Amino acid sequence: MLIFNKKSDLSAFLSPLIQQNKSIGFVPTMGALHKGHLSLLEKSLSENEITVMSIFVNPTQFNNSEDLDKYPRTLERDIQIMQEVSNTIIVYAPEVEDIYEGKTVSQSFDYDGLENQMEGKHRPGHFDGVGTIVKRLFEIVQPNKAYFGEKDFQQLQIVKKLVEKNNIPVAVIGCPIHREDSGLAMSSRNERLSETARKNAAIIYQILNSAKEIFATNSAEATVKWVENEFQKHPDFQLEYFEIADETTLLPVNTKEADKKYRGFIAIFIENIRLIDNISLN
Repeated sequence: MLIFNKKSDLSAFLSPLIQQNKSIGFVPTMGALHKGHLSLLEKSLSENEITVMSIFVNPTQFNNSEDLDKYPRTLERDIQIMQEVSNTIIVYAPEVEDIYEGKTVSQSFDYDGLENQMEGKHRPGHFDGVGTIVKRLFEIVQPNKAYFGEKDFQQLQIVKKLVEKNNIPVAVIGCPIHREDSGLAMSSRNERLSETARKNAAIIYQILNSAKEIFATNSAEATVKWVENEFQKHPDFQLEYFEIADETTLLPVNTKEADKKYRGFIAIFIENIRLIDNISLN
């Protein structure tokens, strides 16, 4: 397994492979790897001749400095886990300086309004940080395909819009949410939960599944109100939002239309740790 800490070294290694038209798959992550990440890796390995995974906790997408400080950093463990999947993976694990060159600030992006919904409303500047790092990584790696999990469904749509508007020649592949046995969506943040909280957090997916059933015969407004009322019965949770949105535009639903795809999005705190999830409602 090859591990690069500098973009110049990675580019020098990849350049001849790109010239040989080798297919390159790319899995960008912030580390603290779990089975969801590994499923992205395995898909890339099956579809490409070369697979690159980046491990970089990107400071510009955190609007909460405490969250940035507490985000798990487990590079040695991550590399060991990757080696169990394949020894052919190329790892890019840079320092902040290598990416930002002394200017740790975001570019500004226009995603045609996708950035103004849900996470964008509650985490100001977040998607400028996401766009900045993803665009930079795409420039460094020059992949043919890039793989993102649907747990961050809004981010997935944002990245697709970034590629479209900037004419970046990469296919963005969305991959299904991986869940723990309890139904809790796999996330690096789950590692910060106590054993009790992690067990109790199974209620999130249970309520999402019930919301899907309710939405089938009720309005979006009624479904949202039901979810809000359910979480009031669980005082250990603080619901930040539950929204039902059009999958393509991410705009909130007022009136259901038969030809539209809808998704329920949730952000919730437990033990002051913020978790997100979503579910297709069609």
